[in-house]
Amino acid sequence: MPSFIAHYKSLDSSEDRARGLFEFQSESRLGSKGNAHDARIRMLEVFGNQALSWTIEKIERKPQKEERLDGQLELDFRAPVKKKRKRKREYW
Repeated sequence: MPSFIAHYKSLDSSEDRARGLFEFQSESRLGSKGNAHDARIRMLEVFGNQALSWTIEKIERKPQKEERLDGQLELDFRAPVKKKRKRKREYW
């Protein structure tokens, strides 16, 4: 199931202004009503009643992780391959 990141904010008139982001999963496409609905439901599950007045500003796709082993650089210890030189043609 694809993962998304939703950015939320509270109303400007409220005393406790909240801004932040959270991660959720949805089967719906990015930008669809189903995706926005899934984000809203997840926000209410995570933050409870205090999130009733919050709005979701933006939803974006979560970037895929690159698989690396322990964050180490990959070194190549193989011997270098000698390139064959192109044969020189001489015209007489």
